[in-house]
Amino acid sequence: MRKITATVLLTALLLTGSPVVARELATLTRLDASTVELKRDDTAPVAVWISADTVLDKGDQRFAAASKDGVLKLPIAATDRRYVILEGKGGKGRNVVAERVLPLEQGSNFRDVGGYVTKDGHMVKWDKAFRSGAMPLLTDADYALLGQLGIGNVVDLRSIEEREIAPDQLDDKVGALFIANDYSLKPLMAKMGQGGGENMYAGMEKMLAPQFRSLFRRLIADEGAVVYHCSAGQDRTGMATALLYDVLGVDRETILKDYHLSTELRRTQFEMPKVDPKDYPNNPILKYYVAGEDGKPRKAEPLYTPSGASHLAQFFTYLDKQYGGSEAYLRTLGFTDADFAKLRKTMLD
Repeated sequence: MRKITATVLLTALLLTGSPVVARELATLTRLDASTVELKRDDTAPVAVWISADTVLDKGDQRFAAASKDGVLKLPIAATDRRYVILEGKGGKGRNVVAERVLPLEQGSNFRDVGGYVTKDGHMVKWDKAFRSGAMPLLTDADYALLGQLGIGNVVDLRSIEEREIAPDQLDDKVGALFIANDYSLKPLMAKMGQGGGENMYAGMEKMLAPQFRSLFRRLIADEGAVVYHCSAGQDRTGMATALLYDVLGVDRETILKDYHLSTELRRTQFEMPKVDPKDYPNNPILKYYVAGEDGKPRKAEPLYTPSGASHLAQFFTYLDKQYGGSEAYLRTLGFTDADFAKLRKTMLD
C-alpha cells in the first residue's frame, strides 16, 4: 500500500510540476444508525470489502466486485467498528477506510487520527490513536463500541480540577493504562486570557510539556491504541494532534482543516456532568461550563483570534520561530532520532 501510494503521488508530481498535497484517499461518513457513505475521488474499478479489521481475509464481506462509483452507501451498523477495504485489479492499490468520527451516543469530538496521506505518500494508520473531549457521560453502548478499538492507553491531558469533576472511566471499562500529570488549570486559563486572544497557545507548550511527553511516549511504545483528550478536545488535544501530524509529515493545510473540525464536532452537553457549583466553589473549569441564564450548555466557539487568524496557525508560526518546528520542540522533551523513526514506523503504513 505504502509503495503504491507513494509511486502514484510521485508520478502526479512529476507530471504536473505542482507540490504533492496530503489528503484523504477516501472517506467514510455515517448517514444513520445502519448506513455509512463511502466517497472517493478516484473512480477506477475496485473491489469493496467490509471488514472487522484492517486486514483483508476470508472472513470479510465483499460488497462490490468492481465498483467505479465515487459514492456508495454501505450497510454498517453504528454499534460495530468496521473498515472498508478498497482493492484494485489483481489485488493492487489496496486502501483501508474507516469512520473518522465515532458514532458515540454521548461523546464529544471523539475521532480517529488515521487516514490522512502524508507529503511523501505514506498514510496515517487507522485505530492507532484517537482524540476526544471529556467523556463523563458515555453510555453502555458507547463503551461497547470503544471496547472494539483495542485501547491500551488513556492519556488524560486535563488538570486536577477537571478530573475532579469528570473523572475518566474508559480505562477501567477497557482495561487500559491510565496516565495523567497533575497540574492546576488556573495558570493555563490565565495564559489563555492574555494578549486579547492573539497567540493564545504561545508558551503553552512549556506548561504542557509533561502531558505531551507522556502522550508521545505511549504512541512510541505501541502497546495498544492510545486515546488522548482534554475537556473540549480542541485546544490541548488540538495542539497535541498538530504536533503528531506535523512530525509524521501531514501537510499543515490538512492539519489546520482537521483542527477546525472541533467546532462542529463538539457536543458540549456531554463534556461535563451535572453538578452543583456550590460543591466546587473554587473550581475554574466548572465556572466556564456553568450554563447561562437560558439553561443551555455553552456553545463551541470557532478557533480563531479576534483578528481572524487560526489559533493553530499562529502556534505553528511561534513553534517555527522559537524552536525550528514541531520535531525540534519535541527534541527539547527528550525525544531522539530513534524515537521519531519508531513513531513513524508505528503510525504510518
